Amino acid sequence: MNTLLKEENLKGAFFGAIVADALCLGTHYEYDAEKIYNAYGQKPIEKFMSPGEHMGGETHGIGWGQRNYHPGKKAGGTTDYGDYNILVLEHLAMISNPPRAFEVSKLIPHWMNRLENSWGSWICTMTKETYAQVKQGVQTQYLGGASNATAIRHVAAHAYYETEEEIVDVARKTMFTHQNTYALGGGEFFARVTHRVLRGETPRSAIEDVAVLMGGFYEDKVKQAIAKYEEEKDPNSDLSKEQFSDDLAITSMARLWDIGRSEPIKVGKASPTEGTLPASVYFILKYSDKEDSLKKALQANAMVGGDNASRGIAIGMVLGAYKGVSAIPKEWKETLDQWEYCENLLNKLPLINKEK
Repeated sequence: MNTLLKEENLKGAFFGAIVADALCLGTHYEYDAEKIYNAYGQKPIEKFMSPGEHMGGETHGIGWGQRNYHPGKKAGGTTDYGDYNILVLEHLAMISNPPRAFEVSKLIPHWMNRLENSWGSWICTMTKETYAQVKQGVQTQYLGGASNATAIRHVAAHAYYETEEEIVDVARKTMFTHQNTYALGGGEFFARVTHRVLRGETPRSAIEDVAVLMGGFYEDKVKQAIAKYEEEKDPNSDLSKEQFSDDLAITSMARLWDIGRSEPIKVGKASPTEGTLPASVYFILKYSDKEDSLKKALQANAMVGGDNASRGIAIGMVLGAYKGVSAIPKEWKETLDQWEYCENLLNKLPLINKEK
């Protein structure tokens, strides 16, 4: 395995994640893949969209109703998942000289300021709960709620910390709004995979190795994703013949969650790690070795809908690390709102700055 880090791949990991997120802004929390397909002219998304663009200005977040989930955003902007990663990037850039260990307590004031003054995206239940805890004086180590949703926020840390265990530490700490074991483990899983891909391992090899390392739930979910990927690519399978095969594939990998609202939530497409992890692995495996793999994977993920932004951070981070920042289409680079802003901050981080 080549252990030499390259700026091309470090930036690929960050911008792969942010671009993936921005592509999902228009359809975030829309659970009807066929509706998305028809709204976008029966072809994959090619450009950034504003919230609900071509869909009446709103998306149908099952269980949470039809609404504009990101009222402060426009095309080229990010959802709350992207916002969190940019927030962590800003923090790391501020503590880059000299480099130092990651402390949640040092991030909190910056996080509070952004929430109170310039957020603009959906504020998830765990963020609201943690914000209230901070206001009440709850100690840092006790912050967070019980949500099992994957919320990867550490992407910039791959350009800051050198060891896998340091990256895992930051992955878990940046999810300070969550206490659930599976949610925190999901962040750790993709942190370890990305760390290894950045050092020359292929996505599939890294995924399988980390699955064995973490075992249990994570190994089972990866096996499930690999089996579904193999089924979908088999031209003789019924799944491969379906027009919306990706949608059916990821929906089938987790239960329906009937929680007494208007209709059951398709957990395979929703935020819980039991669906997000295998669904993200499925997209990474399906598209990793295709021509224009990063672009096609991010398009396919956006078109499925649900909590596509959560999956997008994981998919974009891993495939961006694998393919490099040059794999991101020029038109997406030019129309992402904060590309230049983020690149200037990335250039301050230790593992990129030493390349200068």
